[in-house]
Amino acid sequence: MAVLLNTILMIVVALTITGVINRTRALLSGRKGIPFLQHIRDVKVLWRKGSVYSTTTTTLFKIAPAIYLGVSIVAMLFIPVANLYPLISFEGDVICFAYTLALARLAIILAAMDTGSSFEGMGAAREALYGALIEPALMMGFATLAMFCGYTSFADIFEFEQAFDLHHTIVMLLIAYLFIQVAFIEAGRVPVDDPRTHLELTMIHEVMCLDYSGIDLAMIKIAGWLKTACFAMIAANAIATTCCFYWWFATPVAILLTALAIGIVESTQARNKLVRNITFVVTISAMATLIFFIGYLLHLNIDI
Repeated sequence: MAVLLNTILMIVVALTITGVINRTRALLSGRKGIPFLQHIRDVKVLWRKGSVYSTTTTTLFKIAPAIYLGVSIVAMLFIPVANLYPLISFEGDVICFAYTLALARLAIILAAMDTGSSFEGMGAAREALYGALIEPALMMGFATLAMFCGYTSFADIFEFEQAFDLHHTIVMLLIAYLFIQVAFIEAGRVPVDDPRTHLELTMIHEVMCLDYSGIDLAMIKIAGWLKTACFAMIAANAIATTCCFYWWFATPVAILLTALAIGIVESTQARNKLVRNITFVVTISAMATLIFFIGYLLHLNIDI
């Protein structure tokens, strides 16, 4: 029963975050904005439509959305919601989670290159670059969790609430901040990318999906929601272990923490120039390394 509730809550988080982002942006800009569930209605319409394929594409292009969605679903099943237990759990699943998402990125990159379009190839190259640059931050974040908690499985790392400890609280809050930053890049949001842009030379993730339509595009959008939910829940779990380690606390924290952060940033900050994106992503990796070093010193009870 706990496993089923965990999966349902992850789906709820995935479906809700985009709605909260849209409402936050509308509120901060003084607009009425679109309905809260408009993104779900859009996907529902796409799901009923057929797909159109270019004559230059191969089977790879056709199966990539299904792979992208399937891999994202598997990655979601690794993540616990506070005191609940995930469907998939084993020793070392943090590494499996990271490279499961890497497989999703590989599928969509290969599909973009399969179109034979230099425009989509440009987007694929940018996606590959940012993915390679953010991977060290992701791994350092997992290494910090493993070092501080003594486990390499999400279910074991976030198994129970820790007794109040200042060192543990500091590290977990820093980890939560790190994974929110990672979510900005993995979700293709401002300040790195903007899912609303249609300026040719500024597109990154969206340009790889331009040739998709109908049910294929719907699968890609749903997979993006699931990926964002994964990182949001990891950040929420890190916070929950320090104060209130229950699913009814972690779930709204995951939604509000990530959605409000993305909505506020997109409402108050312009997107970076492309030449600054590399600096931004590398800075996140450097910050992850610093967090690991701080966690190591605190783990040894060394005053800093």
